[in-house]
Amino acid sequence: MAVLENIRKRTTVLILIIGLALFAFVISGVFTSSNFGAGGKIGSSVAEINGKEISIDEFRQKVETASQRMGPTVSSMQTMNQVWDQEVRRSILEEQFEDLGIGIEQDQIVDFLRTTGYAQNPEFQNENGVFDPNRFRSTVLDWKNNNPAQYDFWLQTEKEIVQMAKEQTYFDLIKAGVGATLKEGELDYKLANEKMDIRYVRVPYSSIPDSTITVTKSEISAYVNEHKDDFKQDPARDIQFVYFSEKPSDEDDLAVKEAITKLLDDTVEYNAQTDRNDTIAGFRNTQDMEAFLDRNSDIKFDTIYKAKKNLPSSVADTLFALNVGEIYGPYKDAGSYKVSKMMGRRPNGSVKASHILIAYEGATRANPEVTRTKEEAEKEATRLLAEAKKSGVVFAELARDNSDGPSAPNGGDLGYFQQGTMVPAFNDFAFGNDVGTIGMVETDFGFHVIKVDDKEDLVQIATLSREVTASEETTNKLFTDATKFEMETIADESAFSEIAQKSEYLVRPVNKIKQLDENLPGLGAQRAIVQWAFNEDTEVGDIKRFNINDGYAIVQLTGIYKEGLMSAEDASATVLPIIRKERKAAQIMAANQGKDMNAIASDNNTTVSTASALTVKSPTIPGAGSEPVIVGTAYGMKEGETSGLLEGNTGIFKIEVTKKTEAPKLDNYATYANTLKTNSANRVNSDVYNALKESSEIEDKRATFY
Repeated sequence: MAVLENIRKRTTVLILIIGLALFAFVISGVFTSSNFGAGGKIGSSVAEINGKEISIDEFRQKVETASQRMGPTVSSMQTMNQVWDQEVRRSILEEQFEDLGIGIEQDQIVDFLRTTGYAQNPEFQNENGVFDPNRFRSTVLDWKNNNPAQYDFWLQTEKEIVQMAKEQTYFDLIKAGVGATLKEGELDYKLANEKMDIRYVRVPYSSIPDSTITVTKSEISAYVNEHKDDFKQDPARDIQFVYFSEKPSDEDDLAVKEAITKLLDDTVEYNAQTDRNDTIAGFRNTQDMEAFLDRNSDIKFDTIYKAKKNLPSSVADTLFALNVGEIYGPYKDAGSYKVSKMMGRRPNGSVKASHILIAYEGATRANPEVTRTKEEAEKEATRLLAEAKKSGVVFAELARDNSDGPSAPNGGDLGYFQQGTMVPAFNDFAFGNDVGTIGMVETDFGFHVIKVDDKEDLVQIATLSREVTASEETTNKLFTDATKFEMETIADESAFSEIAQKSEYLVRPVNKIKQLDENLPGLGAQRAIVQWAFNEDTEVGDIKRFNINDGYAIVQLTGIYKEGLMSAEDASATVLPIIRKERKAAQIMAANQGKDMNAIASDNNTTVSTASALTVKSPTIPGAGSEPVIVGTAYGMKEGETSGLLEGNTGIFKIEVTKKTEAPKLDNYATYANTLKTNSANRVNSDVYNALKESSEIEDKRATFY
């Protein structure tokens, strides 16, 4: 942003802005130290896991390597977090490997490679495309001797492979101890297939208004202390901000539209060298469109002929309908004003075709496995041509089953192509025949059975384009407005929202930001704001300005959440409904104790209902929702038995089991036992690791460095 360059041109604006900015800087404390990071002494480790430190230098190296591998589309924080997860996993599991003596030998690595994607590396495969251990070893040795960079990269990859192989061995050992008995299989079968019919009455909790239940702050605190594991919190911050976006004003928009409109027609300019007026051809009449657009447009002259589908969707119909020489515009597209002119049209300029290639030994690019002679290939192509012309034959299926070409998996579809793209014989057939025509041609690649699938017109469009950008006046005003707002809010931190509302600025809150968050809603990737919010010197109410993309964000810290147990205020949104539900349940049960179902229904303005074919595996009661406790209780009751008052998810129930239908007995429950075993084994990797991680002591210091 060239704001400072722009404001230097205006002395009055410069003096005002510098004065405002210096005042804001002084009172906001930007000259104090520790603006970034968590403060304090920085150690040499990024983490300590179960007493073992992870070196920050080693960690950074791994992040750098991962960043190179992932490319620019993945942010640095995303890459760092992925490496972190890998390092935590490696460190935790390595303890288990050491305790159990799990190691991986070279032969095991080779065996492991066979079952992974690495086996698909062509450098590791023989001439038949099959993973070859000898080729693998010779390739790695060649890298070591002749390509050190590739070899170093492979060493890192090898470490990952060894880690994966160890993990597979470790989890396989655990899975070997996972099983299910036939009795467990039988129970699982019964829970899914034994059905119950019930009569029930339900008094919903909603029948008692929330307003009648008073819950004090001390009661919320007591509940939190009794359920500490459910109310642990990590450090977090709340902020609010006003974003001043450097976007064009209505005046800027109109100015660009007027400027591009003036370029349409010829203009007359005085030429001092010839002492006469020259006529400068406009967009409408220029004879050198390429040079004209080079001088006057943000985009160059695109000489490529395009199909309608490749034109801007919002104006494609209009542009495609223009006659050669006609103009459309100005129109707005993708933040720019544009004017387009039809320069040329090619009817049927693009063809879509499919083909069946029958190659022969010695043909260009023929697969080494092809051994047929040229004569045999021609005979086979002739046979397929006759087959393709038969009524009801699907050409794509014929190509998929018979073609030697790389397009065979796609049914021989070659997509759309223009004149000169294909070899001459193929090109002439495709462009010289009508849609639907099927024929055969010979090229250096073999014999082609071709079907012309479609044709479309192509057009050449010249477009004069000018992006609508913020003017110098707009950017100066933006800077002044942002600085003024910052100054006023720092002077009265408690009036942030009121000052913004007075100036009709939108205040956007962002709650519960975590220490390693990067993306903030409405602002995108803004690590600097997160670091400032977590700085030990930043207090609730503090305000700071940040340069954001093409604009400024004036940010205020509004809340600090320390690590540990939630306060009553923070937990109230979760705890209040729980305590209210408990109180309502107690009231309803006390008021209906000893009553039968009809009396409960009458006294509580509800009805006695029925539900049929309930199972424990699908514990949903029509009209009440998911009620596993109620259905589970019914499963343990006898037919004709009536329960006492039961506390469910949505209300207090009283039920009567009217019918129980036993599941048909099976000769063998092995299928259900095996399903239980498989499901348990499938959960081993994640459940075991999560349990190990939960029991580990992890000191995370990443926020100090990132």
